[in-house]
Amino acid sequence: MLYRMAKSLLFRMDPEAAHHLIVDGMGTAARVPGAGAILSALWGVRETTDLAVDLFGFHFKHPIGLAAGLDKNAKAIAGFSRIGLSFLEVGTVTPQGQPGNELPRLFRLPADEALINRMGFNNEGAEAMARRLRGLGRRSIPLAVNIGKNKTTPNENASDDYRDCLQKLYPYGDFFVVNISSPNTPDLRALQHGDELKLLLAAVKDEMGVQAARHGGLPKPILVKIAPDNTEEQLGYMAEAIFQSGMSGIIATNTTIERDGLIEATAQETGGLSGRPLTRRSTEVIRSLYSLTDGKLPIIGSGGIFDADDAYDKIRAGASLVEVYTALIYRGPGLLREMHKGLAERLKRDGFSRITDAVGADHRK
Repeated sequence: MLYRMAKSLLFRMDPEAAHHLIVDGMGTAARVPGAGAILSALWGVRETTDLAVDLFGFHFKHPIGLAAGLDKNAKAIAGFSRIGLSFLEVGTVTPQGQPGNELPRLFRLPADEALINRMGFNNEGAEAMARRLRGLGRRSIPLAVNIGKNKTTPNENASDDYRDCLQKLYPYGDFFVVNISSPNTPDLRALQHGDELKLLLAAVKDEMGVQAARHGGLPKPILVKIAPDNTEEQLGYMAEAIFQSGMSGIIATNTTIERDGLIEATAQETGGLSGRPLTRRSTEVIRSLYSLTDGKLPIIGSGGIFDADDAYDKIRAGASLVEVYTALIYRGPGLLREMHKGLAERLKRDGFSRITDAVGADHRK
């Protein structure tokens, strides 16, 4: 009820203005004494053993986290940590701050339950994020940092940008995500293919080792975020390259450039499409990747997750964790409690005692 009232006001605003209002508001609210407890009371999710996941050396209270793109500058971690999410992904962050693409660059498609964005990695830069995370203190849930390259950096020098991000942010992220799949940075998606992918991942892996030696401890997990707009042949190559490079997992998927079956007039806008139209395709990509890697490379499912069925389909297809973003905009944080309850019901229905038993279940029929 509370979010439905807020949504009616937010959806009268410019989409990007509403976006900043939510993120800044969550960041401010968390600093008010007692506000965190109120957020938890309103939207928090109680941990249950059946939905807990241990992965990448971390404990996740349940499989549902926040995708990158909402909190680009890590401004609202304390607030988002209290609304029922089990982990957060912040960014995409680039070595140098950049303004991103020209306005307007974010569009709602209510009839399609979708968003189109062509933000272009607008962010304050890795140093600014490092300062913010340094002052945050102890976190209650795992944090992933999504890293990318600056728009002006040519692909042949892209590895320098990813190294730079790791050098500045290594102490503050629990794990890292290499973003090579946004459609809004020119030529970025070319890094998903051929020798460019192998060379980039080798550089990221090397830098992670350098930072681990410098700071002590084991190297932190690295995942690669891929696009949904790849053929089966391309997915096969990427899966092999990511696995052979020693990456810790894959996030499938980023936004799509496809526009099939959309109703809203704003569908003509260029950029990455997220939300309900991506549900089926992202699940198909997860299914393919799980099969291609024999289930040996953990997958985080992202794209069009609006309810427990969507999340459970991705888990049965091979995802160990899932992420939401667009659904939060349309349905609010109460979605997380509903999904938690729904996943538990589906486990019981299918005879599984833990959510980890359901991962990849469709491949064992």
